[in-house]
Amino acid sequence: MSRYVAFEGLEGAGKSTVAEHVAERIGRLGKPVITVREPGGTELGEGIRALLLDPTRAISPWAEAALFAASRAQLAAEIIRPALADGVWVLSDRTVYSSLAYQGGGRRLGVQAVRELNEIALDGVWPDRVVLLQVDPEEGLRRQDGTDRIGSEGLAFHRRVAETFARLALDEPDRFVVVNTHRKLEVIVDEVVGLVLP
Repeated sequence: MSRYVAFEGLEGAGKSTVAEHVAERIGRLGKPVITVREPGGTELGEGIRALLLDPTRAISPWAEAALFAASRAQLAAEIIRPALADGVWVLSDRTVYSSLAYQGGGRRLGVQAVRELNEIALDGVWPDRVVLLQVDPEEGLRRQDGTDRIGSEGLAFHRRVAETFARLALDEPDRFVVVNTHRKLEVIVDEVVGLVLP
């Protein structure tokens, strides 16, 4: 049985690295698996990603939320839904929960309002499991390889995002698992594989 697994967290939490290692481990167990990223993952989505992350652009909070939802809707329709229907595991570097945390909490648009926008866009394609890779906002910003438009927001913004992720994990304990990233990568991957496999 396939699963749609979200890897979430702040900038510098190691989402893409952990997702790739977990995908490799799941593949070695004989399960078909793909990794995707948000925003992006499709031709349309990559174009939207370039707009969203361009530090020279000024984008209003609701335009930002709508662009993320548009990229996500295309990814769900073009890649994720067909993969799940074919029995393929989908591991995603960010998902709808990033919008709930970043636009709902960080931009103060409201988690429920952003959720409703994305529920329409996704038409039922929602993560089965959310792996929240926990890192302090200050540490996460120090770990960044480079800064994009959202990553370069101030510490207060990223603290609001962290607080929103924490609330989401408390509100949806059956969906979320919280993983401490202040350990060796191999230990983190071992823990995540044990948590996401049914």
